[in-house]
Amino acid sequence: MRPVAGVICCTRTVGIEPAQAVMNRYVEGAMRYADAAALLVPSMPGLMKASEVASRLDGLMLTGSPSNLDPAFYDEAVEDAPGPFDRDRDAMTRDLIKAMLDLGRPVFGVCRGFQEINVAFGGTLRRDMATSAELIAHHAPDEVDFNGMFDHRHPVDLTPGGVLATAFGTERAVVNSVHYQGVDRLGVGLAVEARAQDGVVEAVSASVDGAPVLAVQWHPEWKPEANPQSQAFFSLFGQALRGEFEFPLPLDGGGARGGGGYGGSARAGP
Repeated sequence: MRPVAGVICCTRTVGIEPAQAVMNRYVEGAMRYADAAALLVPSMPGLMKASEVASRLDGLMLTGSPSNLDPAFYDEAVEDAPGPFDRDRDAMTRDLIKAMLDLGRPVFGVCRGFQEINVAFGGTLRRDMATSAELIAHHAPDEVDFNGMFDHRHPVDLTPGGVLATAFGTERAVVNSVHYQGVDRLGVGLAVEARAQDGVVEAVSASVDGAPVLAVQWHPEWKPEANPQSQAFFSLFGQALRGEFEFPLPLDGGGARGGGGYGGSARAGP
């Protein structure tokens, strides 16, 4: 039997009705390149507790999404923060991350999922990744088409000796960049796996009581058949699902990689 990956859903509007949905490319990436079965996890925290589903999953994949995290989830009440928001997903992923790590099971993230992991570890987000004059453009101009949005790319420097540098066999990668939000304050216990040339954190990892955490700000699920590094990311997820994932040696020789613990959010809830 193959391991079972939980894949988080977003709350989307289909026609005039709300729906639980996830793009096929995320599910296919996990199933094909992680060699796993998959179950979609609805973001309906009012009807289902994270603890009810976490024990039935071998690992969790947090996907990207058109929605942004509500700043209230990292204690910043910013009234003019750009949406759209999906507060049910905010609440569900917050509780799922905690529930999975409490069980010692892996959590991987992509784009919004990367941001959710940072917030779950006590970090915060900045919301000007596409407009700040201090940064490179982390999102394509609004006028480009859908495919052009994913063609927007920039290089990242991979941390020597890190999970991604080891898996990719290089210390430099070129990644797609489709995000308006990004890391401001890094979560406690997260190790930096990659940075953009402007210093923005682009990937993180941690080991929480043996449970691997790995997340990237870019989109490895986008056309992975043409990108061996994207395939390698999902392969790492498959290894984690099977309990075969091993972190490389500590990045700086200074103790357990990723801080050895879950920084955790005081808002994680039961």
